[in-house]
Amino acid sequence: MMKRYAFVGVGMIAGFAAAAMLFPAAHSASDNSAYKQLDLFGDAFERVQANYVRPVSGTELVNAAIEGMVSSLDPHSSYMDAKQYADLKIQTTGEFAGIGIEVTMEDGLVKVISPIDDTPAAKAGIKPGDYIAAIDSTPVQGLSLGDAVDLMRGKPGTKIKLTVLRKGEKKPFQLTLTRAIVHVATVKFHRDGNIGYIRLTSFNEDAAPGIERAVKSLQQQIGPNLKGYVLDLRNNPGGLLEQAVDVSDDFLQSGTIVSTKGRHASDDATYSAHSGDITNGKPVIVLVNGGTASAAEIVAGALQDDKRAKIVGMQSFGKGSVQTIIPLSQGGGALRLTTARYYTPSGRSIQAVGITPDVAVAQGDESSVKLAAQSEADLPDHLASEGPAKKTTQIIKPAPGKKYDDFQLSYALDMLNGKSTVAFVKSAAVAD
Repeated sequence: MMKRYAFVGVGMIAGFAAAAMLFPAAHSASDNSAYKQLDLFGDAFERVQANYVRPVSGTELVNAAIEGMVSSLDPHSSYMDAKQYADLKIQTTGEFAGIGIEVTMEDGLVKVISPIDDTPAAKAGIKPGDYIAAIDSTPVQGLSLGDAVDLMRGKPGTKIKLTVLRKGEKKPFQLTLTRAIVHVATVKFHRDGNIGYIRLTSFNEDAAPGIERAVKSLQQQIGPNLKGYVLDLRNNPGGLLEQAVDVSDDFLQSGTIVSTKGRHASDDATYSAHSGDITNGKPVIVLVNGGTASAAEIVAGALQDDKRAKIVGMQSFGKGSVQTIIPLSQGGGALRLTTARYYTPSGRSIQAVGITPDVAVAQGDESSVKLAAQSEADLPDHLASEGPAKKTTQIIKPAPGKKYDDFQLSYALDMLNGKSTVAFVKSAAVAD
């Protein structure tokens, strides 16, 4: 999840680092510990550049040093060089070249948080919780996350071979994918009887506008017999904070959506709903699973705490932090830096805990239960949780031997069709 604001001082720090590297003796007498630490870095930089077995450029060393510094903080902080930063800005518009997966690093391997719908990765059967051990002939071990992502990107139409480790599989297996221009269809929707089904795949710039178009279309298709909506956030890896706020606001009449708390009080913010529930108070079920992360968890948490929706599925991923994109003044790159935690309307942090569904429903096989354990809490150096997870005492599964294309969705539809004892709360300020 990302938000953007000016951060005064980063360029200055980068400037100091450059000065220390070029003139390591300039601050040696200073009592400022930061200068002394930069002197140490400058000394190491010069010795590596002078003595390493092969010539190495200053740019290469500085980029690696910044990446190492930032990535050591937590799993979601990273350094992007100019190319990676440009790629990120393109991705938030909903179109880019690649295979279509949201990933992080864990134990030296690339871990899949979620494949994006209708992309080469999703079509090849890559699942949340999979580990990528090698990309073509290059082992992932020892690569930075940025380097691994760069290897997976490439010209549309070119082949890429991934070596995959999957829980429950005895040995690694290989998948060959064809890179493509990834058009992220942010919102998909259809009518299921008198219920509107809306699938939100990510939180790019079209998330809230797409939801609004979907609701309007479903209202026109179904008319006054519309019973309610299923908002499917499963395997949604998140995206822009502002879009999470706007999507939540679409379903709310009033109340808090989310608050963020950073290192400094001046960084704290609270986001609230405006009058105007676009669904006119119709019942809403939100589907979540272990691939529901970040911005998607903000929406689920807001609608759950404000008693606007029932959350159905499995425990979500548990990414309760905010990353800010901070452009750097030199080199055209940027930092993706964790700057705050976020809190649901009731004041709870879901960091390394996740959203506990109101009704826990497995997808029908043991793998769906196991995948729920693949979470933020499994990542090395993750921010600590601020409280224990709410325990799920009962998980609903389909009857033995009965097959469903999508049991979680079937259960949600049954709930909206009155085949469940779960009660719904309508928006108080909206009349029938």
